[in-house]
Amino acid sequence: MSARPKKSFGQHFLHDRHYIDSIVRAIAPRREDFLVEIGPGEGALTLPLLAAAGKLTAIELDTELIPGLRERAASVGELHVVHADVLKVDFSAMAHSHGVPRLRLAGNLPYYISSPILFHCVEHAPAIQDMHFMLQKEVVERMAAAPGSKVYGRLSVMLQLACQVEPLFDVPPEAFRPPPKVESAVVRLQPIPRHELHDARPEHLYAVVKAAFGQRRKTLANALRQLLDSEAIRRADVDPRARAEMLAPADFVRLAKVYSSLA
Repeated sequence: MSARPKKSFGQHFLHDRHYIDSIVRAIAPRREDFLVEIGPGEGALTLPLLAAAGKLTAIELDTELIPGLRERAASVGELHVVHADVLKVDFSAMAHSHGVPRLRLAGNLPYYISSPILFHCVEHAPAIQDMHFMLQKEVVERMAAAPGSKVYGRLSVMLQLACQVEPLFDVPPEAFRPPPKVESAVVRLQPIPRHELHDARPEHLYAVVKAAFGQRRKTLANALRQLLDSEAIRRADVDPRARAEMLAPADFVRLAKVYSSLA
């Protein structure tokens, strides 16, 4: 029997076989992978992933869904269910405890907390090979936005400095039960190799990006005045008269490094 989706968990269960198959093809699971699915729900994506990989770890917060999920998976493969809030799951410790170098994450993320989940995953990027997520289309557009775009912002900068962001395809509301009021999209995130990552202090980078986009119509000289004066901004080879939306992610790295030198 199908479960009743809970509004409190932001549940919208994917049921359209065409889009399920498209996601599985995009992930291309292999037997040697350590797959982790966030929010498996009724198992629409879980079961084909499990069939391909042979084993899968699923993180589910809704206790009512877990028995049915285990029952449906019993004849398919080895399913390990973790009853937890994904924001409290230590993916680095999970990879270490299972003796694997990196995890592969997938899931239809609850849209109301998708940004916190993305930032949480990025914190564990060295332990993650890739991520394939279903999200609100508007969020995917923000994630992949280029400087100068109206939707380019803090999420764009922070994710693009940690991952390669690749939008894959859109998914219409009718592919879900119940249909959400927004369009959805699938995105692939591949963490940037550690040796290619920026060397700015994370807390200073976060502070600069947050302040810069806090009042996006202001010039950087005004938006960053609590952190950097105009001369310090110029030291980062950035025009103090520019606005945050015109800066590339690398510009924010230089601003953060100047901020570190003054802190």
